[in-house]
This record gives sequence, C-alpha cells and structure tokens, in this order.
Amino acid sequence: MNQPHVLLLTPPLTQLNTPYPATAYLTGFLRSQAIPCDQADLGIDMVLRLFSREGLTAVFDAIRHRHGDLPGEAQQMLALDQAYLHAIDPVIEFLQGRNPSLAPLLARPGVLPQGPRFAGRTGKTSHSRGLSELDRAKQFSTFFLEDLADLIQATVSPQFGLSRYAEHIARSASSFDTILTALAAAPTLTDQYMLDALWHHLDRVRPSLIGLTVPFPGNLYGAFRVAQAIKAQQPELTVVLGGGYANTELRQISDPRVFDYVDYITLDDGERPLLSLVEHLAGTRPRTQLCRTFYREKGQVVFSNNPSGHDFRMGEVGCPTYSGLALDRYLTILDSVNPMHRLWSEGHWNKLTVAHGCYWKQCTFCDVGLNYISRYEMTPTERLIQQIEHLIAETGCRGFHFVDEAAPPAALKALALALLEQGLTIAWWGNIRFEEAFTPDLCRLLAASGCIAVTAGLEAASDRLLEKIKKGITVDQTALVAAAFKDAGILIHAYLMYGCPSETVQETVDSLERVRQLVSANLIQSAFWHRFTATAHSPIGLDPAAHGLRILGPAFQGFAENDLQHRDRRGSTPEWLGEGLRRSMLNYLEGRGLTLDVREWFEHPAPKPCVSPTWIRRLLKNRMVNDQPQAERRFVWLGGAPVCQPAGKRAGLIFPGHTSDYTVTLPNQEAEWLYHLIQRSTPRTPPTPSYPLIKEIGMTFPGTAKEFECFIKSSHWKKVRAAGLLLV
Repeated sequence: MNQPHVLLLTPPLTQLNTPYPATAYLTGFLRSQAIPCDQADLGIDMVLRLFSREGLTAVFDAIRHRHGDLPGEAQQMLALDQAYLHAIDPVIEFLQGRNPSLAPLLARPGVLPQGPRFAGRTGKTSHSRGLSELDRAKQFSTFFLEDLADLIQATVSPQFGLSRYAEHIARSASSFDTILTALAAAPTLTDQYMLDALWHHLDRVRPSLIGLTVPFPGNLYGAFRVAQAIKAQQPELTVVLGGGYANTELRQISDPRVFDYVDYITLDDGERPLLSLVEHLAGTRPRTQLCRTFYREKGQVVFSNNPSGHDFRMGEVGCPTYSGLALDRYLTILDSVNPMHRLWSEGHWNKLTVAHGCYWKQCTFCDVGLNYISRYEMTPTERLIQQIEHLIAETGCRGFHFVDEAAPPAALKALALALLEQGLTIAWWGNIRFEEAFTPDLCRLLAASGCIAVTAGLEAASDRLLEKIKKGITVDQTALVAAAFKDAGILIHAYLMYGCPSETVQETVDSLERVRQLVSANLIQSAFWHRFTATAHSPIGLDPAAHGLRILGPAFQGFAENDLQHRDRRGSTPEWLGEGLRRSMLNYLEGRGLTLDVREWFEHPAPKPCVSPTWIRRLLKNRMVNDQPQAERRFVWLGGAPVCQPAGKRAGLIFPGHTSDYTVTLPNQEAEWLYHLIQRSTPRTPPTPSYPLIKEIGMTFPGTAKEFECFIKSSHWKKVRAAGLLLV
C-alpha cells in the first residue's frame, strides 16, 4: 500500500488573529519523517466566507425568510443591511492589515453602522481616551463584527461565536446522544460554509488520512459535523481525531457509535500516534500495535497502546510550519484595549515550546498525572534557536508565543542568553509560575532578550488556600515577582480562581482586595477569575472526599468525562460572588474603580476585607537587593563596551547605555578589574564560554574579602548594576 497523504484540519473555531498551533506542530513533524502532509484552518475559511458581501447577503436573506418575531436590534440591523453590505469587505481588508489607509475613515463615528456592541464601550475608559486613530478604527471594526456575530447567533446559526463554535454542546457531553442530536439537525448556514471549505481542501489535497484537532470544547461540534460529511460522501477516507479536548475529556470513551464518524481517536502528544497510524495504513504495522489510540473492533471500543513506541524527544519533533496557512488572511480583533489582552487578539504569533509538561506538577486542581503535564522535558536551547530562525525565515514574523504549561526559569535564562549571543531580535511572551527564581535581574535579562509579557496562575490570592492546593507559592512572593517583571517593563496576566475547596466568602473578598492592590500598583495589567471546577483527572477529582467535596455528577455515559459537579462540605462561595468578581475585573482592567471598597462590587452583603490597605506598599518598601556571593549566580552585562579614561592613580569608566551613559571613577586596579569583568560578562558570537561566577570574581578582586564586600555595597557598584551588570 502507498504511504498515506495526510490532511490536518482545525475545525471552527479558535482565535481569528493567528492559527492554533496543533496542526503546525504535527505538519512539521510528519514532513520531517518524509510523510506528505498538508494543513488547513476551516475556522478562518468559514469566518471569511461569512463576513463577505456574498455571505452577509445570504445571512440577511435567511433572516427575512425566518419565521417568528425578530428582536428589536435585529430589525434595526436588517433595516441597515445595505450599510453593512457596503462596509463588510473594506472592514475585513482593514483588519487583515491589507488596507491601513482606511483607518482615518473607519475611526470616524457614524461611518460604520453602530449596533448594540458600540453602546457604552467607546471613549469612557482611561485606555480608550488615549487611543490612536489606527486603534480606534480597529476597535470600531471589531464592534461592527461583534454586532454581526450576535445577529447571526440570534437568527440563523445559534452555535456561532467569534472564538468558539457550539461550545455548549461539548460542555454537556457525558453522553454521545448530545452530539448525535446536534448532528441530526440540518446544517446551518455557517455549517454549510465550513463544509464548502472542507470540500475545497479535499479536492485540492486528495488525502487518504484526515486528522481533526479538537483543542477546546468550542471545536468539537465542528469536528463531528466535518466527520459526518466525510463519511457520507467519501467513506473510504480514514478520519482520526485528537487534541486537547480528547486528551482530557475522552480518555474513558466507550460508546461505539462515536466510530460511525471517526475511525480513530488518539491521546496525548500526536507525533507517535499519528506516525504509528500512518505505518498501519501503509501496511507496515498491525492495528493492535498502534500507540494511545481508540478504535472500534467487532462493535466494541478498543484501546491500543504499544509500550515500545516511546514519545519523541523535544529535539526530535522537527520544527512547526505554517505552510498552507495563509497568515495574511487572519484578522486583528481589538475587543479590549487593555495592553495585555491585545496579545491574544492582535497579529500573528509564531508558537513554540520551551519545555514539555510542568516541572512543578503538584497542584491538586491540575491534571498532573496526564501526559501533557507529567512528562517534563526541556527543549534543547540550540534546537529552540534553530526553530526560531526557521520560523522567522518562513513567516517573516518576529513575534513568538511560547505555549508552555510553565516555562522553567533556567530554560528561559538559557534562551535569553542565546538570543543575546546570536544578536537575534524577537518579541516573545509565555506562561510561567510565580517562582522566586524570577529575580529582578533575571527579569531584566528576559526583557533584554525580547520578553514583553508573561502569564501565570496566582489562582487563589490566599496563602491558606495556596498551601491547600499545593501551588508552591505565597501571595507575597507573587507580588514581589510581579514587581520584578514590572520594573523590567514586562506585562503580566494572572489567572485567578474562586470557590476552591474549603474557601469562604471572607477569603474570596480578601483575595479580591489583594488583586485590587496588585492592579492599582500596576504589578499586574490583566487578570481573569474563573470558578473552581473539580476535574476527573486531577488529585481533587480522583479523591474528592479528602478535599471535603461530594461529587454530584454528571454520570459518565460513554463519551466525555472531565468537569465534575460537586458540593463543598467545608466552604461556601455562592454564585453571586462570581458576578462581583467579574464586574470588578472588567473595571479594573480599564483603570476604573480601583479606589472603591471591594464590597461595592457585590450585589449581596459581603464582609469587610481583613487585608491591610497598605499591604502592597509596605511589601515593596521592604524589598532588598541580594548581591551576596552565591556559587550559582553569574554576571551578564547588557550595556555597550565601557570606555576607560585614565586620570593618574584613578580612572573613569564610562558605561554606554541605550538611553543614557553612566560614569564611575575608581582606583586604577579596581577600574581594570571591573573593565575585565564586563568584557567577560558580555554576550557575544561565538557564545561566551562561561559567564563569570560572583564567587570567583570576589577572589580576583584587587583587595581583601572584606574590601570586596564593602565594594559591592558601594554607590559605584550600584551605579554599575543599574547600568546593566546583572547577576543571574
């Protein structure tokens, strides 16, 4: 049998600004194994077909033929259909970056028809008031699309949203009956646009193996609608489903009806399972020797996992490729002018991974036993640099998003040094833990290498709860790490939870007060609260009674299993807390309400916070700089080459900086010592063999150990450190 030609598809819907990276990773891997592979994003195909003059004409025609009364907003938009039709193509071109000259026009109030999404959202926040003309045009264009998306959802396609598709179906899918009911309905207009794109790609590629990635619940319905269409018209094609949703929700799948639509479901990293499946289809591997793969045999669901098929190491998986994904088709969506939020919705980001899994893997709310968390391995720095250079050459884009569960400080330090040594300029951001290892100097090093932002889980802003969920951090530690990033000019987004096991209303209110102070001090620029959910594969979900929980359901019925409904026997966090937390954060992120008593955000009486109103101020005031000799800390110089100006027994050293110069005058021997220290500490190509250790440098200082200790406490030393001499 010939080797299969693979087509990897992302069904609707993820982000509109950049492709989801799963198919890019797997396409790069399969091609590195000499397996023909193509990829396509059905989500962007569907959206661009929908948001076109032709697509909107069909929408308005369908609404006119719709039975039943229309909401008032829909009637108003229908009356302005010609305005929407005239504007849609120029708006899409502008959001794709192809027509920036339209900004002055689109930024003008009244040029675009203004529906409900415009009301109360323009010009009333601290961020909005300072918007440039270009940003205001992006914002108005986004509101314009959101109005249309709301109209489409309310009338012709209830499952449609700008960043998810029929998500509610996947969130209540313990039984496959939920999916079958949805698939039994006639395809909606947006479904048809998705399927039209599918047939286009099948005709173009003529594959023999279709891979569907389902990273989120909002991709599941689209995947099965695609699979249904393939099996109806081209049943000879093999269909395999995988991705984050399968990895977490479908690990116990037992309903054989699922395999009327897909032939295989794979778990965890897709490289080895896909390669094994290709080998099986090529006739070189029996089906019983597949890797982490479900299929149907004699009416029963079978799981095959050949133990000899080890996962590929991070240095063996090839390089992601965006070949086949036209990046200039994606849209910038400016739904928030918060500078951190914009990273998720504006422009393309090349995706890479610094380390697979999590080096901490102890949090009780997390799926620490599953492969994507438990198998920890750093990508070799040399390989990461090669991937960065390859993607810059392929995409022309120098923006990178590292999609780690938690990027290790040591790996980020190695990456930053390599970027500086290679003189490689990129902008990058990624997910971390609030570790004490992120010192002010390490944060300055990361910033110098191009780091612009980090995301991290604070989760519960309560030391008692952080200890119970084994987060391994404290609230004070989080604040100090956030301050280090802030001083380096790096933005922070914090993930937050409420309703943790045994949490009380008092603790939730106290957490909000701490978050208010963090935002007010500009230590975090963005955050999001979500309600704690016990998941089936987490330590809490596996042993709920030990954490004071009683599981209420849902009963597993052969399809999905992840989110568990529960009752907390030791704590109480009523639903009204969530609305207050949501409202507070929406305002905080726009610079509003930061001086209000946090109790004012809640619709029900709440206790007074027990947190001191000066908590952050006192914590930051007592910060200390530690330059004491430690064997593991090394010097790195970020400035330019120093200039030495002798003056008798003393010498002046001028340290050129990017914005200003620093000058210190020292005895000749000390000046010479410092000059050579900076030379040895400067990143260069070829790479510096070994950056000097602080302990070693103390031994070479022209003076006694006590004199060295005095020197590193002097104003001269502080000035040099400020100029760019780091200890990392």
